[in-house]
Amino acid sequence: MIPRSLALRALPALRWWPRVNAATLSADALAGAVGAFLVLPQGLAYATLAGLPPEHGLYAAIVPTIVAALFGSSLHTVTGPTNALALMTFAALAPLAVAGSPEYLSLAAMLAVLSGACMLVLGVLRLGLLVNFISQPVIVGFTAGAGLLILVSQVGALTGAPVPARAAASDALLAVFAHPAQWRPAVLAVACVTVVTGVFVRRWRPRWPGVVIAMLAGSALAHALRLAFGAAVPMLDAVPRTPPPFALPGGGIEGVRELSGVAVAVAIVSLTQSISMARALALRTGQRIDGNQEFIGQGLANLAAGLFSAFPVGASANRSGPNLDAGAATPMSAVFAGLFLAAIVLLFAPWVAWLPEPAVAGVLVLASLSLIDVARIRSTLRISRPEGIVLLSTLVATLLMRLEVAVLVGTAMSLVVYLNRTSRPTIRSLVPDPRSSERPFAPVDASLRECPQAKLLSIEGSIYFGAVSHVESHFETLREVAREQKHLLLLMRNVNFVDVAGVELLVAEARRRREMGGALYLCGLRPQVRAFLERGDAIAQIGADRIYEAKHTAIADIFSRLDPEICRRCTARIFYECQQYNES
Repeated sequence: MIPRSLALRALPALRWWPRVNAATLSADALAGAVGAFLVLPQGLAYATLAGLPPEHGLYAAIVPTIVAALFGSSLHTVTGPTNALALMTFAALAPLAVAGSPEYLSLAAMLAVLSGACMLVLGVLRLGLLVNFISQPVIVGFTAGAGLLILVSQVGALTGAPVPARAAASDALLAVFAHPAQWRPAVLAVACVTVVTGVFVRRWRPRWPGVVIAMLAGSALAHALRLAFGAAVPMLDAVPRTPPPFALPGGGIEGVRELSGVAVAVAIVSLTQSISMARALALRTGQRIDGNQEFIGQGLANLAAGLFSAFPVGASANRSGPNLDAGAATPMSAVFAGLFLAAIVLLFAPWVAWLPEPAVAGVLVLASLSLIDVARIRSTLRISRPEGIVLLSTLVATLLMRLEVAVLVGTAMSLVVYLNRTSRPTIRSLVPDPRSSERPFAPVDASLRECPQAKLLSIEGSIYFGAVSHVESHFETLREVAREQKHLLLLMRNVNFVDVAGVELLVAEARRRREMGGALYLCGLRPQVRAFLERGDAIAQIGADRIYEAKHTAIADIFSRLDPEICRRCTARIFYECQQYNES
């Protein structure tokens, strides 16, 4: 018999299937219908953004959506085409093939397969924690940059002005705004009405399907202008009335070599979006999310996208939230959404030819505006200057570099910021405070004197290879400016980690202190730190009798090792033990 844990991992739908009943099926069917109508304009717009024929955006929301629902762990996340992944697809493939060509379609499918395979491997190996290394400022900066790129990519469709194929962002802006006479008023009007309607609905009626209403408003204006004034507003091509065709992606080894790097970046962005969305919804519902299972679900969804003529997919913020708000109870809502969309494609696909291109561009503008989180950008810049720099650098890199490189640049900068912080653990000189009867340790200041023979230091942070130089420099300074304080007590209650370099530093400092005629003492070692020291001979070299659990024990023992003549001349009464000399 197959173990239950293995069965649940292979078929996670078994976890939530007992919840399914007539009531949940009814609620999920309604939520699925809402999702199918929501993704119709979005899928068409995102496919256009990705450089593919419009129907491929719908293909990305059928089979991949169903697969992700059955193999993920979230009850309410809906997978499908997203604006950021569509933009990454175009940015990666535009230099390799002509957008919309058979070669381009094949490369898009291969990109989905490669990124899906990467996600699947990470999930199977239970490496979901890797996504945690992509900090929030990186994600906010990247998505904001992607939003700006989407805006720039649609300036031609929004105004009706011609834009050269494969034009860079600056060239596209120059081509449009340097020749305003080429703008077409009817096209601009349709685009503006679409955007304004979407913004109005989002602001005043957030629970309404704003994208659908915006698309309908733009389409209605386009047809009204055509009937009243004969204005020619470009329309989408008719979508074939066929289900998503199954095909193995081509491209061969050369395609794999060219796309392997960007596939990793696509996988990172897709997984980050998906995990973030799943966790956001889980906070509202109290559900527990299995990150590794989400990796597996998204990986299989992208494999399905590549095999069924689509492009990379991820959890959709524009569909997941409305799915929960529409009353979805289980992942069957996403299954219904995929099935309903397939039915729409088979029955009503030719009607897509009635949708105006500037209205689709307006939908993309709405999507791009949702990516630019102005409030979070301001908050990050106000709270943390280093993280603000990471955010802005990632945003600029997204605008100027390949998108996968921009993600790596932002991640690298985040790690540098983290290493810079942890490489400087806080080191404070402490002394018993005589102003309190309990004499707690307090930071040394002008009103508190130190023992002339012993130095007490508190270290807060890890002593690892990156921090060794900082700590060693502090030790060297103490040996030079306070040579009479030959005895050094390190209070290490707040040191959570010590590596090999840190151990060598402590052993070396113990040796130097003995050469000065004093010693190094350690107090309050955490269990994991003590265990690490015990693996070698560090305890023996430092001295097992110089390692203490309690501060009062450490002080009493150190006091017994001090020079009694110096103690007799001292009037500071630093420790309780000083009383015997002062009284004598």
